[in-house]
Amino acid sequence: MSGPEMRSRLVTALDSYFALGQQGTTVGTEILAGVTTFLTMAYITFANPAMLSEAGMDFGAVFVATCLAAAVGTAIMGLYANYPVALAPGMGLNAFFSYGLVQGMGYSWEVALGVVFVSGVLFVALSLLPVREWIINSIPKTLKLAISAGIGLFLGAIGLQNAGIVVDDPSTLVALGDLKAAAPVLALTGFALIVVLDHRGIPGAILLGILTTAALGVGLGISEWHGFVSLPPDPSPTLLKLDVGGALDLSLIVVVFTFLFIDLFDTAGTLVGVTHRAGLLDERGRLPRLGRALLADSSATVAGAMLGTSTTTSYIESASGIKAGGRTGLCAVTVAGLFLLCLFFEPLARTVSAYATAPALLFVACLMARGLAEIDWEDATEYAPALITALGMPLTFSITDGIGLGLVTYAIVKLVSGGLRACRPAVLAIALLFALRFAFL
Repeated sequence: MSGPEMRSRLVTALDSYFALGQQGTTVGTEILAGVTTFLTMAYITFANPAMLSEAGMDFGAVFVATCLAAAVGTAIMGLYANYPVALAPGMGLNAFFSYGLVQGMGYSWEVALGVVFVSGVLFVALSLLPVREWIINSIPKTLKLAISAGIGLFLGAIGLQNAGIVVDDPSTLVALGDLKAAAPVLALTGFALIVVLDHRGIPGAILLGILTTAALGVGLGISEWHGFVSLPPDPSPTLLKLDVGGALDLSLIVVVFTFLFIDLFDTAGTLVGVTHRAGLLDERGRLPRLGRALLADSSATVAGAMLGTSTTTSYIESASGIKAGGRTGLCAVTVAGLFLLCLFFEPLARTVSAYATAPALLFVACLMARGLAEIDWEDATEYAPALITALGMPLTFSITDGIGLGLVTYAIVKLVSGGLRACRPAVLAIALLFALRFAFL
């Protein structure tokens, strides 16, 4: 069989498996989108090991666990659920792991991994039942639009911080950074480049913006060139070192359910937000194959805990790949393959600094914020909770807390205004759980 014939058969097989034609995409577009998503979230390969090393874990072993957990979870999402959504150990959850559970409460990191494993098993159990799907599909369409926009604002906040454009301030919480510094200037230049390229219809605008910004940084001596290839570090210091028995201690029940609670709504918010931007929700605002997506997410947490990392979850940075044209699981499979390759290209991954990916996050934030335009701005009981949801995510730096604030507000205003019929039982139940969490946890 000739080379062209083999390529033709491969393209046909991929088209058939991932339904590329039905989604109006191509193999090349999906691969480009996967590369774009990977570049916007490659930072986790060194950010997560740095965070978990604060808990006493081996940096190199966690690096390997991070890459493998991301590859496994993302591959399942692509091959089983056929969604262009990537997974990796979640920022925020890793901070709770290190600073809350280990340093704050005094548990060993082995027990903390056991907690992640137990919560992951519960995720899997719920994913096999209609509970999680019932919860997510019960969220009102208005709040789903707000979640999409809120995630965009959250991405924008992360991008501005990564670029040094917005910095913390003890008096006002946030303030304008030093715009004369190199990183903010490069980030703003990259953002402008992406906007112009997208306006002109240039394919891969986000990817070109990231690579150009990174190259400028290295050329100007702002970023260090770390090289190309190195052998993967030894994974044995964390591999299968979880202490499940210790995690089953009664004193950790609340902690296990806290991990479960946070991951449930982080995943729900991310899936709704990024798939809305991809146009994958049906006419009722529901996500097809949601059960498969949730099972992929929960299975990744179990695998990650066994490998030696904190909770693995769906990533909002997947929106950058969706903007680049990703519509199917082939995009996710591409990301998974790149995470495996990253095991050998760790020096190159570290060369793409945070300010280089910031332009992509800012641009995607602009796109996702458009969800606010689709909200009913004539009904205060609809737009007020929606705005609380959208603002709550970046200002609390938590997708979960933003969703919680929005659901509690939605339930209260509907009940007080006589709109009880608009509140499904699941919404009232979830709002009550969030209210109890805010009050007692």
